[in-house]
Amino acid sequence: MKIISGNGNRLLAEAVAAELKMPLCDASVQRFADKEVFVEIYENVRGEDIFAVQSTSYPTNDNLMELLIMLDALRRGSARRITAVMPYFGYARQDRKSGPRTPISAKLVANLLVEAGASRILTLDLHAGQIQGFFDIPVDNLYAAPLFTQDIKKKYAGKSNLMVVSPDVGGVVRARQLAKRLDVDLAIIDKRRERAGVSEVMNVIGNVEGRHCILVDDIIDSGGSLCNAAQALINAGAEGTDAYVTHGVLSGGAAERVQNSVLGELVITDSILKTDAVRAVAKIRQISLNQLLARAIRAVADESSVSSLFD
Repeated sequence: MKIISGNGNRLLAEAVAAELKMPLCDASVQRFADKEVFVEIYENVRGEDIFAVQSTSYPTNDNLMELLIMLDALRRGSARRITAVMPYFGYARQDRKSGPRTPISAKLVANLLVEAGASRILTLDLHAGQIQGFFDIPVDNLYAAPLFTQDIKKKYAGKSNLMVVSPDVGGVVRARQLAKRLDVDLAIIDKRRERAGVSEVMNVIGNVEGRHCILVDDIIDSGGSLCNAAQALINAGAEGTDAYVTHGVLSGGAAERVQNSVLGELVITDSILKTDAVRAVAKIRQISLNQLLARAIRAVADESSVSSLFD
């Protein structure tokens, strides 16, 4: 098998390749003067099992186009099987019609990936699990929960007042899974979103007084919801709050908002490359997916169980 990387998150791709003890495929992903994407692969890929690693994060359209053209180049190079490894699946939040005459962009992206040549998708913590059904090819949706569980147990060893909190009703299933792994109680933030990017915390469901609360979510973008949730928990008597979020989109002034919030620490994965603004915030810590992705890639290549990685 071979691993090829775009420019979306090359550091993660290199870490995964190092974990698998193999070099990245020799290839070039460049731009012409007018910013057209050009991909050239310098190795023979005929009959190979190829894993194309690319997060479709900001700049989302550029990174998505890189991945599509990379898939097309591999298909035309007669690769036997092409797995698109997308640690962060862009457009995943557009998984349904949110109003009249609006698109389902996640389905459009799924169609584009298949048409470009993907034989399989390997991704992490999809915003909505049903996006797997948008594809007519196999989709492996990994979870960051085992990594979070390991980190929390190490950091809070011996602490008996932990509580997992879902920042909204939609994330209850995710939060409940983490709470079950940690064998702790669960609380829920009930909020009402007036418009995109603006949220208003309404109520804390559960007794958080004197508890150290761990908020868990799949994506943090503007950071408003998470910071408001943390403040609501403190107002309800929580001892302290931390947050574990899989994908640190952290657009605009989100990093500064986290720094100025009551959150003790925000832990994210490296599914998205950190910006300079994120690196400057001491409250934000990143844990790597390299071992999880490497094990998943090896399992796919060896035709062994991927679901065993969820344990």
